[in-house]
Amino acid sequence: SLLRYIDDVFMTWNRSEKELQKLLEDANKWHQNIKLDFKIGQSLPFLDVLLTNNNGILSTSVYHKPAAEPYVTPFLSDHPRHVFQNIIQNALTKAVRYSSTYQLFQNEQILIRLKLLYNG
Repeated sequence: SLLRYIDDVFMTWNRSEKELQKLLEDANKWHQNIKLDFKIGQSLPFLDVLLTNNNGILSTSVYHKPAAEPYVTPFLSDHPRHVFQNIIQNALTKAVRYSSTYQLFQNEQILIRLKLLYNG
């Protein structure tokens, strides 16, 4: 499986790690400005989604970039009111789209509430 987004690629691989390394070595020779690497693990952030493999079952949830958490524009700042409505709406939209289970969605709702409380 392959998913491409501008300069990010996500793929699954059912063959050996050695075969994957060979494929990427060959692909990296196609163009001098293209550099592909791989990560192996139980979870992987891809764009705004955290993909997790739990014993062969893939799940998705919202990925929170460490440098951006837990900050949003403070409610007491001098921004138009619609900005704050958009912050909440966008966070809930991501939660609905990216949470592959109801439990992950509930967890994300809790994080949204905490983030909003933290930022006033």
